[in-house]
Amino acid sequence: MKHLILSLLALLTSAFVSAEYEIPWRAETSVNVGGGDFAPYFIASNSGGVYTQPAGIYERVSLRRELSTSGRFTYGFGAEAGFSFTESTGYDRYSAASASWSVRKLRAPYAWVQQLWGGVKFRGMFLTVGMNSDTRSLFDSPLGVGDITLSGNARPIPQARIGFIDFQDIPFTRGWVQIQVEVAYGKFTDADWLRNHFNHYNSFITTGVWFHYKRCYFRTDPDRPFSVTVGMQHAAQFGGYYNAYSDGKIYETAGQRVTFRDFVDVFIQKRGSSGATGGDRQYYNGNHLGSWDFRARYRFADRSELTAYFQWPWEDGSGIGKLNGWDGVWGINYKAPSPGWVDEVQVEYIDFTNQSGPVHWAPGDHPDTSIPGQATGADNYYNNYYYDGWANYGMSVGTPFVKSPLYNRDGYPLFTDNRIRGFQAGVAGSPAEGLKYRVLMAYRNSRGTPVEPAPRLRHATSAMVEASYCIKRVKGLSVRGQIAFDAGSLTGNRYGVLLALSYDGLIRFGRK
Repeated sequence: MKHLILSLLALLTSAFVSAEYEIPWRAETSVNVGGGDFAPYFIASNSGGVYTQPAGIYERVSLRRELSTSGRFTYGFGAEAGFSFTESTGYDRYSAASASWSVRKLRAPYAWVQQLWGGVKFRGMFLTVGMNSDTRSLFDSPLGVGDITLSGNARPIPQARIGFIDFQDIPFTRGWVQIQVEVAYGKFTDADWLRNHFNHYNSFITTGVWFHYKRCYFRTDPDRPFSVTVGMQHAAQFGGYYNAYSDGKIYETAGQRVTFRDFVDVFIQKRGSSGATGGDRQYYNGNHLGSWDFRARYRFADRSELTAYFQWPWEDGSGIGKLNGWDGVWGINYKAPSPGWVDEVQVEYIDFTNQSGPVHWAPGDHPDTSIPGQATGADNYYNNYYYDGWANYGMSVGTPFVKSPLYNRDGYPLFTDNRIRGFQAGVAGSPAEGLKYRVLMAYRNSRGTPVEPAPRLRHATSAMVEASYCIKRVKGLSVRGQIAFDAGSLTGNRYGVLLALSYDGLIRFGRK
């Protein structure tokens, strides 16, 4: 093994010396200011969980070598560090020792690692290990609400991921049908964040949670004018240590070490698993969710494209069987054939109000009753009886259109507004060389959750204007500005401005 490692190091050193080698790097300084308890929706959303506070100064430095799809063997890596000083936000906190409430002022971390990963590709297969901001989603458009299963809204989850680097031709179909598959296992690292933000009075907190993800997509020939992609995503939380609180005292605990069987049970779900709770052993190991995904794209003769798509969420078998009505994200996207005043337009309708009906009744939940039948409603998207919501460091791992737990200033760890309905629309363009813009607007209303309905309809209207410009006199230097606001009872009234100055450069090794 020692000789093999030395041989590989010698080979890499030889490659650096014998040929020119470049690593892209980026440095960005940004400042945001505004009013309200948090940054506006469009500044905070799909930004990797960075811009959540109402005001702050941020410095981010990164380098990244992408995994190339060309060549038989390639490798890639990335690292990003962040530094910030932000305004704090108060969260309610209960102290059992003094039997009193207080407000705990919390802010973004002064320093953190946003990305740290490495990967290899051989032929059509890839393997990456670490925290990577690239979710490889088909639905993370800069104009949309984000992938409802796994978006770029939260900080990356440390994980190992393996699969096809891109779509691969299925044998004997002559390229008419392609497949893309990938699988990941990882672990959430937000235990300290959860402890700091939890109210320690009611509800529960679960730390040390493991992560699982897989997907399978099929696509018709993309070189044809008309192409269709269809498939499913599946994600899960499993393992972890659970503490339930009532009136500031722990009244129930659960959890055990994760074993190899847990990894198998969460991949192939079956009743009677090895999980730590009665629910795991009665039903399935962990908290499972995902989406049915569909995209249909038509390319016109002038090379412009029109795409219609949907994502249907599911939390259990009723959702997989599409017993949740019109729930999902329904969208249409237009891309122009060349840059101009309008490069792209996107409109989405979002409906999460059905959730397979208002009632959940499973006989296994109540073994001492004799009531027959089963009603698998009240899906309660992104929430679970054992896990702290589908979130990482307080931000939704799925779409940010569902208000994240980070915004619960009472220290409640779950999603409070997942029965939502609304729309989002956006337009982007590049009217001049080096100049780009993006305009977004959204409206959403909430009826609380299926378990805890809101007594009154809560709503929010959000909008943002963004412009970026590459400064010609200094290659790699660019400036970006955003102005955004929220209004309504769902989020409160917020406004904010963000300005960012960034520089993209290259680190060069070897001979020219």
